[in-house]
Amino acid sequence: PLRAEAAFEYAARLGYDGVELMVWSESVSQDIDAVRKLSRRYRVPVLSVHAPCLLISQRVWGANPIPKLGRSVRAAEQLGAQTVVVHPPFRWQRRYAEGFSDQVAELEASSDVLIAVENMFPFRADRFFGAGQSLERMRRRGGGPGPAISAFAPSYDPLDGNHAHYTLDLSHTATAGTDALEMAQRMGAGLVHLHLCDGNGLPADEHLVPGRGSQPTAEVCQMLAAGHFAGHVVLEVSTSSARSANERESLLAESLQFARTHLLR
Repeated sequence: PLRAEAAFEYAARLGYDGVELMVWSESVSQDIDAVRKLSRRYRVPVLSVHAPCLLISQRVWGANPIPKLGRSVRAAEQLGAQTVVVHPPFRWQRRYAEGFSDQVAELEASSDVLIAVENMFPFRADRFFGAGQSLERMRRRGGGPGPAISAFAPSYDPLDGNHAHYTLDLSHTATAGTDALEMAQRMGAGLVHLHLCDGNGLPADEHLVPGRGSQPTAEVCQMLAAGHFAGHVVLEVSTSSARSANERESLLAESLQFARTHLLR
């Protein structure tokens, strides 16, 4: 990823409605006053905050995940964001995992911010067989991750926990071999946030431009548009394949056009 300001620059130039703040190792992303200034400068609102819960952000805002979730909610309040996106706890975060559902409920009860727990994916054994063999193995077994280990508690499926609100990520469903439409239906009215992206089912998280993978990206968007969905759809795509700034901008423009085409009501 580029620096935080680049997200605001691209969003303003391409006509995005807003951005999701990923709090990670970049200092600006951790400084809410600095983010607020960028939002005002580019006239691009922050719609959601992604808590620093990735492996690469374990020490951002401290090492204890419990106060970090509360701090993420306060950051969202300060920025006027509707939603905090958070992953299920890692298994080794035992105290955090034991109190996670209660903490999420308590934070939501004391704030207008929604805490949307995101679907994840396991560590698949077939990642050692190469991309082609991994895809063929998933095809033969009709989906599902096959032999795998979950790093999350109680699992990588947030519906195994007791939560009111969810984020659906369509790259994660690809990696997990999960039926994205079925998961969206199971989430029901609790689905308040969509990470719109794509994947082909590789063992590694892909975050492709929507429409370039195997996920039912258009169908999920159309289902939300036809219902009472009032949350946010955030394009979480990787542009690491771009060889120039123009190519990166083209990928982001294509993603935005896909979203607008399939989310029309």
